[in-house]
Amino acid sequence: MPRLPSIAVLLGGLLLCSRLPAADIDPASYGFPLHNPFEATIATTPPELRPDLPPDSEIDQRDYSLSLHPARPFALPDSLRQVRDLRYRLARQAHAAPLIFIISGTGAHYASSHTEYLKRLFYGAGFHVVQLSSPTSYDFMAAASRTATPGLSREDADDLYRVMEAVQAQQADLPVTAYHLIGYSLGALHAAFVSQLDETRRRFAFKRVLLLNPPVNPYDSIRNLDRLVQTDVPGITGNLTFYELILGKLTRYFQQRGHIDLNEALLYDLQQSKERLTDEEMAMLIGSVFRFAAADIAYTSDLINRRGLITPPDYPVEEDTPLAPFFIRALQCNFGCYLNEQLIPQWRRRHNGGSLSQLVGQIGLQALREYLAGSRKIAAMHNADDLILGPGDLAFLRRTLGERLTLYPFGGHCGNLNYRVNSQAMLEFFRG
Repeated sequence: MPRLPSIAVLLGGLLLCSRLPAADIDPASYGFPLHNPFEATIATTPPELRPDLPPDSEIDQRDYSLSLHPARPFALPDSLRQVRDLRYRLARQAHAAPLIFIISGTGAHYASSHTEYLKRLFYGAGFHVVQLSSPTSYDFMAAASRTATPGLSREDADDLYRVMEAVQAQQADLPVTAYHLIGYSLGALHAAFVSQLDETRRRFAFKRVLLLNPPVNPYDSIRNLDRLVQTDVPGITGNLTFYELILGKLTRYFQQRGHIDLNEALLYDLQQSKERLTDEEMAMLIGSVFRFAAADIAYTSDLINRRGLITPPDYPVEEDTPLAPFFIRALQCNFGCYLNEQLIPQWRRRHNGGSLSQLVGQIGLQALREYLAGSRKIAAMHNADDLILGPGDLAFLRRTLGERLTLYPFGGHCGNLNYRVNSQAMLEFFRG
């Protein structure tokens, strides 16, 4: 059995990234308190360091549906009937205002926590806000993707653009003074490709585009995340699973506190107690979350396309069909597995073959280097200790974006998006 990677190996790649001459925010003056990238990724910003934002009760918002019916060789199975139409959320001002589209991250629904936070931030600043699911979410794959096989960035961007056009048409009475675009994590990569697509189609003529914690080379990011779930966690034996270990810590923590308060500050409070999670446990927890996202992508893509890799192609999957056995099988497939078994074969069939390196060269920010370098409306914010970064990624961003890259010393992967310093910087960018 191969030796599992230690936390020192996992952190070594981050330290290599952070030594690159790209940090333009002084660590001594940046007040974000979580300097551990795993902890920052999970806990995000302590509540007292977040900006004051309007509660949902003060936001004029509503969910809408789009009937896009993308042409496919197969009809959707009955189990996906509830997502035949694509839903999105619109928060509207009572007056003419700029509109900002938010593209969610890997596997994320339009109402995920990061997307909801950004909605509140920009609505409070006077923007109309449209929240969109990621092309890698099961609802987008079912209702909007023409291939239901996300991962080819230009095709994902084309699907997103069609959705945005449909939103624009459905909300034709909304008084919009300008269009903006923002995405976080994988959604930031999609935002870059959508922005380039808009240069020729010109339906929106985006005024400003902001990329938050984008993967530079998605293939490297996938390998980083897949390695996290293989972390060697001390204390786990054949009789104690990782999840039982974490549950035991949470149980003891709640017993000590005398009550259960399941809120977004949970992990931050837990980390101040003697039951704090180790680096290895946090790395495994993050890796597990992304493994579930990969399983959802692999399962949904296989089911819609009748590939038979997870669900037998002739198996009658209806609304009441037990799906647990198939999802358990899907959990054995990480991002690399999905890439090799579903994405690459489809890409090769449609493009007359091609190597993995050719595919990788087409899906990352490197494919947009000239566009990103020459487009002054695009900027990026990233963290030097982000878990998804690979060797040379920060150097690429610095060379390509120059002063349009804001690099924070801490924050892990999207852990400081809701920090008031970062939030103010986002608003200043779009107001500029």
